Amino acid sequence: MGLLDAVRSPEDLKKMRPADMEKLCGEIREFLIDTISRTGGHLASNLGVVELTVALHAIFNAPEDKIIWDVGHQSYVHKILTGRKDLFGNLRVSNGLSGFPKGSESDYDAFNTGHASTSISAAYGYSVARDLRKQKHKVVAVIGDGSMTGGLAYEAINNAGRAKTDLLVILNDNQMSISENVGAISRYLNEIRTEPAYIYAKEDVSNFISRIPLIGVGLKNFIEWTKGGLKHMLVPGSMFEELGFNYIGPIDGHNLRQMLGVLRKAKQMSGPVLLHIYTRKGRGYEQAEEAPKHFHGVDSFHVDTGEPVMTKLRDTYSDVFGKAMARLAGSDQSLVAVSAAMTDGVGLGEMAASHPDRVFDVGIAEGHAVTFSAGMAKGGMKPVVAVYSSFLQRAYDQILHDVCLQNLHVIFAIDRAGVVGADGETHQGLYDIAFLSHIPNMTILAPSSKREMSSMLEFALAHDGPVALRYPKGSASVSQRNDRPIRLGVSELVSRGNGIAFVALGPMVDVAIEATQMLRKRGLDPAVINARFVKPLDSEMISGLEGFQSVFTLEDHCAIGGFGSLVLCALDAAGIKPKYFHAFAFPDKFVPQGSRDGIFKENGLDAQSIAKKVLEITGIAPNKTKELEAAQEGG
Repeated sequence: MGLLDAVRSPEDLKKMRPADMEKLCGEIREFLIDTISRTGGHLASNLGVVELTVALHAIFNAPEDKIIWDVGHQSYVHKILTGRKDLFGNLRVSNGLSGFPKGSESDYDAFNTGHASTSISAAYGYSVARDLRKQKHKVVAVIGDGSMTGGLAYEAINNAGRAKTDLLVILNDNQMSISENVGAISRYLNEIRTEPAYIYAKEDVSNFISRIPLIGVGLKNFIEWTKGGLKHMLVPGSMFEELGFNYIGPIDGHNLRQMLGVLRKAKQMSGPVLLHIYTRKGRGYEQAEEAPKHFHGVDSFHVDTGEPVMTKLRDTYSDVFGKAMARLAGSDQSLVAVSAAMTDGVGLGEMAASHPDRVFDVGIAEGHAVTFSAGMAKGGMKPVVAVYSSFLQRAYDQILHDVCLQNLHVIFAIDRAGVVGADGETHQGLYDIAFLSHIPNMTILAPSSKREMSSMLEFALAHDGPVALRYPKGSASVSQRNDRPIRLGVSELVSRGNGIAFVALGPMVDVAIEATQMLRKRGLDPAVINARFVKPLDSEMISGLEGFQSVFTLEDHCAIGGFGSLVLCALDAAGIKPKYFHAFAFPDKFVPQGSRDGIFKENGLDAQSIAKKVLEITGIAPNKTKELEAAQEGG
């Protein structure tokens, strides 16, 4: 029986000697590599924080003390040490262990996270609440240098440093977010990292000097004055000191004994403290150390080689987008691309290699990415902001005021629109239509296939004004049917029908076709329309729906404010009132983690569920739909 099997809570950890804790760190790494190789998940980031997490739980008293993990990719070790090791076989599956901190899962998860740069704000809020309630517990925020490229982190540091409340911020400096870190802050941290380790116990020295008879206080003041002049030349972390934090570091985050000592000291210090540690992402697994970007988030893989168990058979929408961008950049010198620390994740690697001067990674700063792009558009360029749907939420104000209000030609390539699956609530891209469609001047498209993806990108680059192109995670449909050119606000009639019309958006077109095939075996003859555009809607298509008794919309988006609501409003404006109308979309709740197929089925958005619902709405009782199930199986 290993040491890890004996750790059921942080209390067990506190009984260990440092030598045993070092052995435990090795066992945790073995467990992570073995488990994630089978389940998939975030590997490199967790391998990099093993010693840090062990030291934190050895010195602090969670859950009374609050530990807040920025983003939360690196919280697996924390979960292992807080009684959830045996749940890792169900990591990131439906009703299983979340890949992020989640308060409903454990009291040890002090704050739900999933997006970057939030931890210091949340921790400062916790600290103020503690002080107002006369409580004594400690509050710790753990933030990576990648998240420190986000402006929210500095808003929090500026506020917390001024307030002087007790708060420990641990800056985990591993030189990586998902793509390599960029910008002046990253360069500043690199410069600090090259300095000799510089730790000084300021309070101890000040107290000692103050007690020297006659000259103590004056000498202390003189040293403080002198230090102020020398600090900028000699002391790492002076920027944080100027913002009101006591700076400690940089410290080797893989030296467990040193980490234990420094955390013990930091715990006793008053006021805001910033502990700067440096770690290596992927530590302890050679393949992850050599390719931390590749092992940031992985599917199941072979431990001996690091190669995935399943090979990709078809291009994803991200792949199609990336190839098209690289191709189009060769013929259009005004085309530029902007990424928020996700250059490879959104498919811009090929363009970055062939046109490095026209691909800009601005760090985890989505708001800046949008306004920066607006400035380039004003200057005569054609910027494409490539970003995940759930992260674009962070830039709403900039989209509205800086792009759309000026009607600037900025293209938003919205990756992971719709369900993402295993990353759960914080990453589902189910809200972009709702927060974009009401903004004047915005045009919104959704491709239903690989071919449409490329054609719509070309349309977006030629169109004058803001354009959002939303597309899902996963393989792109290879349908060859939709080869008609993309024209503003014009849909595509996929198949004619009578009585029932499916108006489907993006990847839901294939679902509508599949549901139609089932219903035709029951004597129904639905028409299928590929909407192509969310905004503007095809007015001729809307008028044409007057001849249908039943209209059903299909979308991979939330129902409230979604595509279906826009179609219904358009029908009402045109005076068209079908007997039956139903919007197939996600309900008004946060959608938890699970497989993409499973999530669609659970929410009644797979082809079989849709066909059954149509039969119910149009008058065929649910208990008479068993033939439909047989039809799906070819019976």
